[in-house]
Amino acid sequence: MSTTTYVTSVPVSVQQTHYVSGQQPQTTYITTGRAPPPPPPNVVNVVVVNQGGRWSKTATKTGTAATFAFVYAGLDMAQGLGWNLNANVPTTTEFQYSWFIGFIIGALVSAVAVSFLPKKIFYGLGSIMNLIDAIIFVSAPYEYESILAARYVGGVGIGLITVPFIIHSAEISTSNSRGTCSALEQYGLSLGIAIQVIYDSQWASDLGMAVNRVHGIFGIVFSAFAIGSVAMAIESPIFYIRQNQEDRARASIRRLMDSWWTVERGNQAYEEAKLYVVEGTSQNVGEQIAESMMPFIKMLFFRGFVAFTISLPLSWSIETSTYVFENTFYAWPSIVFGALRLLGSLITMAVLDTVGRKFVSLLALMCMAALMLGMAGIYGDYSNILSPYYMRQVANLGVGFQLFAGIYVCSSSAYLGEAFPLRVKPFLIGLIVCVEQVIHIVVIATFASITSEYFYKYFVVVGILLVVGLVAFAILMPETRGTTLRKAGERFRRVHDVMAY
Repeated sequence: MSTTTYVTSVPVSVQQTHYVSGQQPQTTYITTGRAPPPPPPNVVNVVVVNQGGRWSKTATKTGTAATFAFVYAGLDMAQGLGWNLNANVPTTTEFQYSWFIGFIIGALVSAVAVSFLPKKIFYGLGSIMNLIDAIIFVSAPYEYESILAARYVGGVGIGLITVPFIIHSAEISTSNSRGTCSALEQYGLSLGIAIQVIYDSQWASDLGMAVNRVHGIFGIVFSAFAIGSVAMAIESPIFYIRQNQEDRARASIRRLMDSWWTVERGNQAYEEAKLYVVEGTSQNVGEQIAESMMPFIKMLFFRGFVAFTISLPLSWSIETSTYVFENTFYAWPSIVFGALRLLGSLITMAVLDTVGRKFVSLLALMCMAALMLGMAGIYGDYSNILSPYYMRQVANLGVGFQLFAGIYVCSSSAYLGEAFPLRVKPFLIGLIVCVEQVIHIVVIATFASITSEYFYKYFVVVGILLVVGLVAFAILMPETRGTTLRKAGERFRRVHDVMAY
């Protein structure tokens, strides 16, 4: 190999310098003047677009269909958890847990299929099943077998929607709006619970219409809105990238960004989504399951506590305590019970992406534990269940509990969408939400009678669990506000993460 050297006092541009290894001649410039600047490094800057209120609004509109479906799901859920005071059919144990069994079936199906089917299919099919559920309630309000079948069908429908929505909302929203978009799940449920609790507790049997028919009318309205809103749903660009459909992925990003879209911003968002897919598919399933063990344990308990925010014992406690000091079920505590849970969800939606998930959920959990143990203390003296004074205090504590329950639950939806790697995400989310329903079923099956002893045992056990969870989550749970999905997943995989910010 020969080398030719030139000496010059003139700066030489980078383009003039040519280095070739091998047997070809090599030319070297030696300058006696100012050295030329080094060539710029070849680096691709991947920036997630975390601004743009227009994109946030579009992502929220995309979840409209699922939100309407969740509202009717809230009515069905509350009906099985004690808010069926004016029953047109026998309130059997199977009637109470039927909806939760259906949910588990739907969630398992959607967890298997969501990776290769568009979300619109799940939203549309689930909403149609909810509509069938509602129509049966309207057409056969006094037929026990028909109503029971309707509850199973409605449970399957909302199970089909829940897992895809949690994944979808996390993927289509920006880093600064993911909490709000994901919280639409629990907001919809809270709204439905509030409607069921308020109208059921205030309904009079002499109004000339079966209460089950009213339930079905609400269901038809919300299910029709859900079906009509399916066309607004925009598929996740991550879904299209996994299907090797770059053009459709870019078109999805452009629709999500709407008027905020530019070529540069669209490219940045596409590169971030592509990088998330590349990292998420570079490992095999076994490696991702191993990495997901710590996030799974965290979210199993965090989401499991959602089942304790509204349960059969809590509902019965409000109803019986109200009857003792008001001599009627149709009094103000039931109205406030539903309204405060909805208010808590609205508050959380407004602050999840500013204050953060961890601080909000820990504050709510601390208050929930204190109120739960407070009710346990009153029920600890079994004679207090007949005291109007103490039962008024139980009612006050119970309705206050619902405010903080509404605040707590919204964080769980955001966390679920962020916690797991791409390949195993639907299966682990599906498993966790199924465990949540199993908790409801176990509580329904074991809470045998309305006695002070049963209330005391339940509130003590759950109160202690909430205290333990408060300490554990303060150490283990990460703060993920304002982060990309990749960064949020990295934080979840840490064993501990004490900082709230």
